[in-house]
Amino acid sequence: MASSPSSSCSCFFFFFFFVFLIHATFLTSIASGDDYQYLHLYLHERNLGAPNGTMVYAVELRRDTPYGNGFGNIIVFDNVLRETADPASLAIGREQGFGVGSSLAQNSGLTMLELVFTAGRYNGSSLSLFGTIRSTGGASERGIVGGSGRFRLARGYVLSRVVGGTNETLIWELDAYILRHHQ
Repeated sequence: MASSPSSSCSCFFFFFFFVFLIHATFLTSIASGDDYQYLHLYLHERNLGAPNGTMVYAVELRRDTPYGNGFGNIIVFDNVLRETADPASLAIGREQGFGVGSSLAQNSGLTMLELVFTAGRYNGSSLSLFGTIRSTGGASERGIVGGSGRFRLARGYVLSRVVGGTNETLIWELDAYILRHHQ
């Protein structure tokens, strides 16, 4: 059975209406003062148990997993944000927050943290992140759920992956995709 010209016309109408609606929403976002921004940062952490560690257990129920992500463990951290992967590069802020070992099936944890900027263009501002991070294999994605200062009302996401380290340190590469609202 062939489709009638009126049903084909209706499909095209709804398709173009949908495309128009998406485009109008994007333009409204831009016109209302929102803008997109990309940040590339490096997080330098000192592992649990390392001298001058930047991560500590608040609760340690299980010791059977690396990096303290055992189910039920709670870790508090205060790590350095730098411009590059080089440990001698300029420190531009801190990653402060906590994580909870929240999976029985894999080595992962639920994190709640702030990227607090203490130097440079975003000094005095912060980004709030929430989401699951895996300590092994591939990139982890966490949502940006707010911020302060130049990142007030921010939303978006951050991809993080391990790019280096030693027995006592880990270096994470962070790619932040941010939608900011200007007031």
